[in-house]
Amino acid sequence: MRMTDSGNEAAVGPIRPDGPSAESVGAQASVPAVPFGEWPSPITAEQAATGQVRVSSPTVLGSDVWWQQGLPGQGGRITVMHSRGGEPAMLLPAPWNARTRVHEYGGRAYLPIPGTEAGPDTTTASGGGYSILFANYADQRLYLAGPGGGEPAPLTPDPAEVLVGSGGGPLGSAALRFADFVLSPDRTEVWCVQERHDGGKVSRAIVAVPLDGSAAGKAEAIRVLVDGFDFFAFPTPSPDGTRLAWICWNHPHMPWDGTELRVAPVKDGLPGKGRPLMGGQRESVLAPVWRDNASLYVATDWPGWWNIYQVGLAGEPPLALFPADEEFAAPLWQLGARPFAMLRDGRLAVAHGAGLARLGILDPESFELTDLDLPVAEVTFDLSADGDSVAAIGGGPTTSAAVVLFDTRTSTASVVSAGPAGQPEEAYLPVPQEVDFEGPYGQVVHAFLYPPANPDVTGPAGERPPYVVWVHGGPTGISSAVLDLGKAYFTSRGIGVIDVNYGGSSGYGRQYRERLRRAWGIVDVQDAIAAARWVAESAGADPARLAIRGGSAGGWTTLAAVTTGTSRGRVFSAAASYFGVSDLRSFAATTHDFESRYLDGLIGPLPGFEVTYTERAPAGHVTAATCPILLLQGLDDPVVPPAQAESIAADLAAHGTSYAYLAFEGESHGFRKAETVVAALEAELSFYGQILGFNPPGIPQLEITAGRTDQDR
Repeated sequence: MRMTDSGNEAAVGPIRPDGPSAESVGAQASVPAVPFGEWPSPITAEQAATGQVRVSSPTVLGSDVWWQQGLPGQGGRITVMHSRGGEPAMLLPAPWNARTRVHEYGGRAYLPIPGTEAGPDTTTASGGGYSILFANYADQRLYLAGPGGGEPAPLTPDPAEVLVGSGGGPLGSAALRFADFVLSPDRTEVWCVQERHDGGKVSRAIVAVPLDGSAAGKAEAIRVLVDGFDFFAFPTPSPDGTRLAWICWNHPHMPWDGTELRVAPVKDGLPGKGRPLMGGQRESVLAPVWRDNASLYVATDWPGWWNIYQVGLAGEPPLALFPADEEFAAPLWQLGARPFAMLRDGRLAVAHGAGLARLGILDPESFELTDLDLPVAEVTFDLSADGDSVAAIGGGPTTSAAVVLFDTRTSTASVVSAGPAGQPEEAYLPVPQEVDFEGPYGQVVHAFLYPPANPDVTGPAGERPPYVVWVHGGPTGISSAVLDLGKAYFTSRGIGVIDVNYGGSSGYGRQYRERLRRAWGIVDVQDAIAAARWVAESAGADPARLAIRGGSAGGWTTLAAVTTGTSRGRVFSAAASYFGVSDLRSFAATTHDFESRYLDGLIGPLPGFEVTYTERAPAGHVTAATCPILLLQGLDDPVVPPAQAESIAADLAAHGTSYAYLAFEGESHGFRKAETVVAALEAELSFYGQILGFNPPGIPQLEITAGRTDQDR
């Protein structure tokens, strides 16, 4: 179903100060009263798993648009899609999987390479006459798929055949990884970030990969352009090709802590020594875009928010284009996304906002910012622009994320990605309500409230609905208000959701983001507990039937909230952790390189903070009062290894606490297979039902390892 203007009809807004009454939740004059949690719903776990298309990384060149698209029904593989005014075409058939593992979180994994323009009969099937460079997930090699179709040809060597060190020995199957692609000035190479895994050591550089395939069997054909830092991003040649700009940083910083913008002259295809233009230990600089051959636009958060500045190469003072308490960029979790891009006339297409992001046009000459009229309520910080066109990813409260194309010349917008068939009727979808409430010490906490919604039933008079506090990952992440059928799966059954953007979340400025500094496991937990108490006091939730769930860092907060964060009495009656961290010392020793020093800022460096690591960790703090916990874990997770779930499961078993542990083969950090998502959602719903006291119809009953009941505690 294509997205229409109706996506803006359900606007995000504040709720009444006293919140919705329990009797009004889902109330209809002539519908039956059914206990909350037992409402019959047309939204199945299968629909939640496959009924939304995951799209990312848009690219527009002329009349051609490309993007990455997830296929949960095909094992979660990612393909590259293409459109030129018609129905989208899939460019990479199975088994090709366009997904890079740089930083383990990947990012933009493809790049259109211009070639001979194809005829009208082959444009949609071949990508508009462009070849497609992409990173293949299985071996992390770069491949080039020609405009005429056929088997993609490798551009980088088979890692298993590369020998390194004086003693030799094969590298692993994913030892060479590539991301953040840009065409070289002479169009014979792709310049990108290379990540090399060798003997337990990880190194990165900006490299040049020849497009003629000469490096497929000869690793030395890959030229190193820039090295000397732990991390690199945004390799960006100047328009005339005489300079290269990039972003770099070192451990223990994360890219939202402190980065540098560097520029080097390019001679004979090789950059010289780069000099820093902006950034430092306490300034995050991102996303350079060349204004001309002597100046750039860049996002920096030194004023407290990621605003866009113009910076010259001759030492001119940086010029703020639109100073505001809004973000014009987002944390660099994935490589390759551009939060702003330049149009033909020199104006900038920008994503911006505090919390929710909008798409606008910023004029660097007049300093005016004009928001665009789009069929979506919210966009991501992932844009592409060419000529008069802007491609973005956007969605709304009742419309899934999609690729949107905007023509600035005609001020018209269209949705170019095809949506899934059979989307639920809007009456079954929750309308998010943007709420702020007071957390500990008077701090404002941001959240989205999703009351139960189902036109066919209402809750019994006097009964209050159960609610689940959702905690996003990161922790430097943010929850959006774009339609999530996973939330609708619960709300359409009479279970409310409050999705909390706790202190440490992005989207609200650096000061809010840094509330979590040295306070992970405290601020996030306190804000999650404050959300639970607020929803019971002001939004009609049943205080005896509150649950908490989260994934990754959100799983950590979930586990901490029911173990170390219970000093003021038990708030939650159930918890669901998706691949959450439970043991900090083990996590610091075994997680991947990108986040290997993340805990320095979130908790404190080791050695030195051993006691804090032990005190904050959920593992070791399970007691007889700990509520039942559901643990869901991918067995191939390199970020949060299975040992984290196994550790807390052992604690729960030792203390006689009810729990369930589901481990999924072939799943990494974040579930991608449809069958896994289905199993996880059904298990979560059954778990809540058994613990919170309702019987969801038609849901397989999860086997829970029984422990003490509340009466025993």
